[in-house]
Amino acid sequence: MKKRLVVGISGGSGIPLATELLSQLRKMEEIETHLVYTRGAEITAAQESELSMGEIRALADVVYDNKDIGAAIASGTYRTAGMVVVPCSMKTVAGIHSGYTDNLLLCAADVTLKERRKLILVARECPFNTIHLRNLYELSQMSVEILPPMLTYYNHPQTVADCTICIWGGDTPHVGSVVMSTARPSLTGSGVGVTSSVLNGIGHKDEYVARKFAEAAERI
Repeated sequence: MKKRLVVGISGGSGIPLATELLSQLRKMEEIETHLVYTRGAEITAAQESELSMGEIRALADVVYDNKDIGAAIASGTYRTAGMVVVPCSMKTVAGIHSGYTDNLLLCAADVTLKERRKLILVARECPFNTIHLRNLYELSQMSVEILPPMLTYYNHPQTVADCTICIWGGDTPHVGSVVMSTARPSLTGSGVGVTSSVLNGIGHKDEYVARKFAEAAERI
């Protein structure tokens, strides 16, 4: 049986990160993606993405209406591997932090928290103010993984694809490991090297497999 992974897209800047994630997950036969996105995401996608919203929707296996708070992913009885919100606006962070579940994305995140499943927030804002930092800190104390997209420059990125490729893995029913890899000139002076940042869920040993996939993909 495929693992269901909920992907939320909010209105923060960073839509290419969401489309890259959906594209990579589509290649993984064992993962079934369940997409929910906000009206803000639609507006931002029109400004940032070369893909139409219809094309972005087509990258997911299942797509939900954000107004449908009675959808399957709003229930704890609907088993999922976890949820990632990418990009995650500070409005969405505040809603998750306060338990304000007035749309399906927030309901799904709230359910993920209460069921003790893995929740990853790709927090997109700069600079963070004190309220943002407080909300993110307190969510991290609830075992939420805060994963702000950090750019690197030593690899001289030319495209968004040069910046980051994320691979989600795990053999148990919640997300086990996140690996972000960036290509760079080899430190030995020839060829292409890769620098990887690894974020493991507690108790997981998925780094080895996830790292191999991420680094191989980034060298393409």
